[in-house]
Amino acid sequence: MNLNTFSLLGLTLAAMLANAGSASAHGNQDHAAKPSIIKKEQKEWGIAGDEKSVKRTVQFVMTDAMRFTPDRLQVKQGETLRLVIKNQGQQLHEFVLGTKKELDEHAALMVKFPEMEHSEPYMAHVPAGKTGQIIWTFNRAGDFDFACLIAGHYSAGMVGKVTVAKGGKR
Repeated sequence: MNLNTFSLLGLTLAAMLANAGSASAHGNQDHAAKPSIIKKEQKEWGIAGDEKSVKRTVQFVMTDAMRFTPDRLQVKQGETLRLVIKNQGQQLHEFVLGTKKELDEHAALMVKFPEMEHSEPYMAHVPAGKTGQIIWTFNRAGDFDFACLIAGHYSAGMVGKVTVAKGGKR
């Protein structure tokens, strides 16, 4: 082996070690953090809201009894809310807004792929003892749902209902 080949091997090894360090750091990241740029995609149950448009704050508590408190929310159509979600349990929980159909489908995927990572503006992944938040504009009237889709939590009854009253009535 000549000196150039040995130097090239050394540089390659150094680059691999540097990348290995950054890959393991990713595994320790707090995946509950929201991306800095929120994707504003219209959903049946609304669209990501703007901080400056928040009209009220509603606090939810999640527990290892697989329940949300409160488990019902009434909203006026067009209202932007800050949903503050506190995990008082000892395990990871999440709060996901959606339709019953969407939540059923997503829950089934979570059972098959429990390590699946996802981050949407209508979701908050909240580690034990921590608090998360969602800012959401409920711009469509109707009955919608929220749930924890961690494998086993949804089927254990960790669900709730959102009623969005048409025309601004609550």
